[in-house]
Amino acid sequence: MSTRKHTALPKARTLVEALPWLTRHHGKTVVIKFGGNAMVDEELKAAFAQDVVFLRHAGLKPVVVHGGGPQISAQLDRLGLVSEFKAGLRVTTPEAMDVVRMVLAGQVQRELVGLLNQHGPLAVGLTGEDARTLTATRHYAVVDGEPVDIGRVGEITEVNTGAITALLDDGRIPVVSSIARSGDDDHVYNVNADTAAAALAAALNAETLMVLTDVEGLYADWPNSDDVISQLTASELEKLLPELASGMVPKMEGCLHAVRNGVHTARVIDGRVQHAILLEIFTDEGIGTMVVPDAPARPAAPPPPYDAPAGNEGETA
Repeated sequence: MSTRKHTALPKARTLVEALPWLTRHHGKTVVIKFGGNAMVDEELKAAFAQDVVFLRHAGLKPVVVHGGGPQISAQLDRLGLVSEFKAGLRVTTPEAMDVVRMVLAGQVQRELVGLLNQHGPLAVGLTGEDARTLTATRHYAVVDGEPVDIGRVGEITEVNTGAITALLDDGRIPVVSSIARSGDDDHVYNVNADTAAAALAAALNAETLMVLTDVEGLYADWPNSDDVISQLTASELEKLLPELASGMVPKMEGCLHAVRNGVHTARVIDGRVQHAILLEIFTDEGIGTMVVPDAPARPAAPPPPYDAPAGNEGETA
């Protein structure tokens, strides 16, 4: 008898292809920065939530960090407040900070938690203020080599992972808004979500940091070519940083910080592709750009054994 052909066989092959990656990542923490088109397109948002829940059920420990640039800009426009950027960072006045706080914690986070919880009671929202998860100080942008005050924009000085670790240990999916409180003047700061995700990944000793963006990855020679760099080391990335477009700088600086502080890999992936997270983690080809730590220096060769001159056996110096 001939073997019956099963139409679902390709699905089984796909699952088998994922097996070594499932084994490698089981029990590991993955920090995912949610942003770009994936944040505003309804189908991409739904696919993102499915991916994150899949990771959780596959035995990984996902942590989601989000900003909300498009939503913040839209709300500022409605209120007649000007959106201004310097060195890729939003200039945040005290009035704008109130809007940032409201949009991130009250709108974007609530929607994302709701999407995740359609698949079970898994997601819990918190901000960097909660349990003092993120502490920050005022960050000054550098424009033409000079520091520039951009208001309530924070630079992370301390990460307390206690609340997030407790949620992970309980099987939950933490969803963290990139807001932090100062440790000295009690101000609340807007923190770049790429920077916040990198800091959390390092503090959690995560296996991987994944940054969703609106490009395919890091281009080798943009705009002359759209070839994407599939992998590079921390040192190679550091050399490229001065040449990058301002919008990519916080993302790639975050990747660099992560892999130099214990995270095994950092990846920039195209959030415009449905299920980009699963493609990157569970397939052989992957997508986007992966940053890895520099290879450890090879230990110096030991000196050759000492041969004593003939006739001096037993003598000491």
